[in-house]
Amino acid sequence: MADTGRARTGAAPGAPGAGWRSRAPLLAVCAGYFMVILDVTIINVAVPAVGRDLGASLTGIQWITDGYTLAFAGLLLTGGALGDRLGNRRVFCWGVAVFTAASAACAAAQSTAFLVAARLVEGVGAALIVPGSLALLQQAYPAPDARSRAFGLWGAMAGIAASAGPLLGGLLVSTAGWRWVFLVNLPVGAVCLVLTLRWVAASPRRRDRALDWPAQCAVVAAVALLTATLNEAGRRGWTDPAVLAGAGLAVAAAAAFALREHLARQPVLPLRLLRSRALSGGAVIGLLFNFAFYGMVFTASLYFQHQRGYSALATGAALFPAVAMTMFASALSGRLARRTGDRPLVIGGMLLAALGLAGWAAAGPDPGYPLLIAPMMAAGFGTSFALTGSTTTVMTAVPGGYAGTASALFNTTRQVGSAAAVALGGTLLATAANYGTGLRTSMAIGAAAYLLAAVLAAVCVPARPGPARPGPGRTGA
Repeated sequence: MADTGRARTGAAPGAPGAGWRSRAPLLAVCAGYFMVILDVTIINVAVPAVGRDLGASLTGIQWITDGYTLAFAGLLLTGGALGDRLGNRRVFCWGVAVFTAASAACAAAQSTAFLVAARLVEGVGAALIVPGSLALLQQAYPAPDARSRAFGLWGAMAGIAASAGPLLGGLLVSTAGWRWVFLVNLPVGAVCLVLTLRWVAASPRRRDRALDWPAQCAVVAAVALLTATLNEAGRRGWTDPAVLAGAGLAVAAAAAFALREHLARQPVLPLRLLRSRALSGGAVIGLLFNFAFYGMVFTASLYFQHQRGYSALATGAALFPAVAMTMFASALSGRLARRTGDRPLVIGGMLLAALGLAGWAAAGPDPGYPLLIAPMMAAGFGTSFALTGSTTTVMTAVPGGYAGTASALFNTTRQVGSAAAVALGGTLLATAANYGTGLRTSMAIGAAAYLLAAVLAAVCVPARPGPARPGPGRTGA
């Protein structure tokens, strides 16, 4: 898909349509990102119906869920490198087209094997969409104030999509059937593609950026092995030989990637960039708050369904307080960042979220649902409140030519955090004396992760964001 179209991206202040033209890139990018994150969680409540309809085995059901995550997490850095080299708008549009076509294939699946293959292709599309989404927002909104607001709304999409997935999935499965879990992506993908081609400017290309396929293969292997190991740990246990072997292979692949990057003339992720406290610290903060938030959503989902007997739809409704705060918190943090800087927002958000999960852990073995509303709201608000600042920190810590790579690194660490949370949460619920005990332990660990993220933010997040550093030798496309 060529990246040569002329997109309307600007208008004089007060000109007719200026407001729409300024918001259209944000709407286009957020629509694509919403689809990607929604597909991570919406499938969870549809899997039982899929299994019954297609006659899937337990292993097949696991691959329907995990195949998407493995391809998505494993190829994020590749997607970021392709965006930097070929133009982020072009690669983003490729990703949307692939994701939408794969969603149609998922909806048409008549066998488990076909559905698993289509889910893997969906993951490939997602890995092309996400790195470019942040890079395109940084390109479309270069002013720090506008950029902070855009990053805030982008972050809100993640929280809303992740938490709304179970509710929307339960509604679709109970009314229209499980195939609509995938068909719902088609109109969103079409609108996203049209808006992007018309309103998002063509991106600069770095033709001098080599893709370095050995390094790409090593990082794909490392992330895929780590994600698979974490997922299997939740089912097999942390001391299972297969889990230990997978962890060892993931470490070996990561070491091979680091060695290759050290020796390569044009590395995918220059190790000197990781010496930036803002970049590496911001990536770890993303891992920690994804670990805590998605751990809360996953364990609470199982607790509500298995311990309290809620239906899929009722479970989605029970989790809604966490979602209700995300849009408000992200919009507020984007506005406040220009006055306070990012550091106090990230620290404040992490401390509030930690307080929420600590409150849940202290609420007793089987608290009444009204007592859980405030902890869920605190976790949703605090996570979204901090996401804007941590995103800005990572994206402004690298030269402009590495925007896609920085976005990929940030989102890769977040996906690893989510996978670790699901694995640990599943283990705690399976091995505890009862669901209530396992849930409280999971919430306490999540609170500790939020506290650690607050400490890192005090050290790594700059008090005031600066403009993105320009990269050398960029050419238009």
